Amino acid sequence: MGYQETITFILEMIGTIAFAASGALVGSEQKMDIFGVSVLGVITAVGGGMIRDVTLGITPPGVFQKPVYAAVAVLTSVLVFFLLYFKREMLKGNVTYDKVMLVMDSVGLGIFTVVGVNTGIRQGFADNTFLLVFVGTITGVGGGLLRDMMAEVPPYIFVKHIYACASIVGAIVCVYTYRWFGLVFSLIFGSAAVILMRYLAAHYRWNLPKLK
Repeated sequence: MGYQETITFILEMIGTIAFAASGALVGSEQKMDIFGVSVLGVITAVGGGMIRDVTLGITPPGVFQKPVYAAVAVLTSVLVFFLLYFKREMLKGNVTYDKVMLVMDSVGLGIFTVVGVNTGIRQGFADNTFLLVFVGTITGVGGGLLRDMMAEVPPYIFVKHIYACASIVGAIVCVYTYRWFGLVFSLIFGSAAVILMRYLAAHYRWNLPKLK
């Protein structure tokens, strides 16, 4: 495994843990049992990647080729479940819950957005900007969207500050940074752009216009 593959794998692991934790948090908040919490954790972590792989014609999707991602997601979800089972007061109050969700979702969103773009590049679509931005965005937001639909809560992507737009911006940054400076810089700057934009949107309460 070369250094670029190693960096990509490390980022994917971090993103998997972050998204699995966010899925487990939603499941715990909805009073689900340990199985439901684990399912939400896994679907949040790998759902976007599965949609991306189907779009790119990768069969079977990567999660079935490398079960380590699903295994890590299950382990993370179980740990979160038992942590909250014995220490429920850790997330007492909506403010704490929202802060933890912001961190987990932002990190996962940033990492999976650039991983999605990188996957499209490796599949030979380096010149197709629209496709790369699309697969980057769907990799970033797809798992969270499936999570919220299964938990029957308003999708995070539609109601919480700047979310999908941050993924789109990060994907664009990733694509052009790759063309100018190479893979490693594209992964760093693309994910950083998403995380920074999400933080600023939450801090300054930026939202897209919506009906009252």
